Amino acid sequence: MKLHRNLCNAVITGLKDILLDKKQADVMVSNLLQSNKSWGARDRNFIAENIYHIVRYKRLYEFCLNDELFGEVSLWKLFGTKLILESVELPAWEEFSALNKEQISERSTEAKTVRKIRESFPDWLDELCAKELGKAWEQEAAALNTPAKFSIRINTLKSNFEVIKRMLTDEGVELCETPVAPDALIINTKKNFRNHAAYKNGLFEVQDISSQLIAPFLEAAPGMNVIDGCAGAGGKSLHLAALMQNKGEILSVDIHERKLDELKMRASRAGCKIIKPMHTDKLTRHFQGLLQSFADRILLDVPCSGTGVLRRKPDAKWSLTKKFIDELKQTQAQILQEYAPMLKKDGILVYSTCSILPSENELQIKAFLEKHPEFTLLEEKRISPALTGFDGFYMAKLKKI
Repeated sequence: MKLHRNLCNAVITGLKDILLDKKQADVMVSNLLQSNKSWGARDRNFIAENIYHIVRYKRLYEFCLNDELFGEVSLWKLFGTKLILESVELPAWEEFSALNKEQISERSTEAKTVRKIRESFPDWLDELCAKELGKAWEQEAAALNTPAKFSIRINTLKSNFEVIKRMLTDEGVELCETPVAPDALIINTKKNFRNHAAYKNGLFEVQDISSQLIAPFLEAAPGMNVIDGCAGAGGKSLHLAALMQNKGEILSVDIHERKLDELKMRASRAGCKIIKPMHTDKLTRHFQGLLQSFADRILLDVPCSGTGVLRRKPDAKWSLTKKFIDELKQTQAQILQEYAPMLKKDGILVYSTCSILPSENELQIKAFLEKHPEFTLLEEKRISPALTGFDGFYMAKLKKI
């Protein structure tokens, strides 16, 4: 492999933004790849893959270096360590001159015996996950370092599965189906699908497989009143609108008006006419009483640690804290408490997270049910990255009796 200086400089620029300036990885990488129109697909893949891999295995590479790292010089050392471990011949650049190949190789062998170094997790997060998941953490930790699959959901309000599948296949896109999500296609061809005409016309949405399982789990039917209590930019609201055939009403609530503005744009593109975005402050102050026993269905995809989606957001490993997760658990309990009265008798509430931690999932539901005997647990599902290859999710289906 021949290394090109301009592409390596781009990798370092991305790492600086993420690891030193603490900016969000997916946003920074996307902006970086769009900054130079002369880069071809192979160039962009080289940049993105190296950035994400180094962020993902930062602790491993630091251990192999056995050196105190500071500033931009440290980023070149991390990059060089990755290349050495992949048996790439380093060019005679000054940035790589201080690297000791023998030491890096020896310490990489030692690292294989220590999970938190081998899989590159902070001490506290490795200890927390091991405590909550037991032996299963060994496999989950490895799975969370594998590249995430890219998938789309066909928007049945505007198209259908066979039409989109045929269109993409004719374009030479490599794809496959999955029996767990009937409107999903897993895409194996690297391509910017957000620039695709069919995406711009609302024929499909970019949405991971695990996320696509939540809306059907709610069992929302046409004509129902539905509340999506933590809607964000509305991926699950859009899915619900399709499942409900644009009949009924969906109140899509969130604390971030910016995300609700994005939802309005996405809903318009997708032809979703039953979604009503609502800022949570307005809901709490003015409408909470009016919504007493309003909803046939409530979806609460609550804020969580995101430990189930670390493959997509490896930078979160280095920004998460135990204190933040503890605060999130309080928020989760509060959201359940606030939305429970809005559900009709015999209505269904689904609580979901993209966390693999039982303290955010099963234990959170157990605590809620102990305080609310008017609810009963119908079903719960845990999606394991290690067992399924998909993102880690949890969902619980509760009925008000």
